[in-house]
Amino acid sequence: MDQANHSRRKFYVTVINLVGAVITAALALPAAAYLLIKPTSQDTGEFVEVADLNQLVPGKPEEVLYRRTRVDGWKKMEEKTTTWVVKTPDKVIAYAPSCTHLGCAYHWDEEIQSFLCPCHSSVFALDGSVVSGPAPRPLDRFVSKTVGGKLLISQKLEKVNT
Repeated sequence: MDQANHSRRKFYVTVINLVGAVITAALALPAAAYLLIKPTSQDTGEFVEVADLNQLVPGKPEEVLYRRTRVDGWKKMEEKTTTWVVKTPDKVIAYAPSCTHLGCAYHWDEEIQSFLCPCHSSVFALDGSVVSGPAPRPLDRFVSKTVGGKLLISQKLEKVNT
């Protein structure tokens, strides 16, 4: 009887260990995949049409609403967003819509002829440079190009020398 109990006990221990190994693998594989497999980049690299150059007034910033496709990890979304567009005699600049201090939405103040962030009073000139406030750097600019009289922007940001 002792031999039968011992072999039955050994069988149950083996089965329990196998079930534990299967449960561990079931939990570990998704966790390992999450940690080791890089998700899709947030930047699709695609250019999106945002404005007609003929409708932009030189030297007057305009907030433009447009649709873009954004990839967040493994999820792809269509969303509406904005950019501030400034047409100068030699180029068109598209600014990211958030302040470089803490990411608040800023606006163009016609009275002081500057971009003003209401959160902490950062002030930016028409060229995006910091005039005053806690903002550590100029406004971020989107990589942009003009094709056939249309302004196209990417979600990539330009490197601006300060």
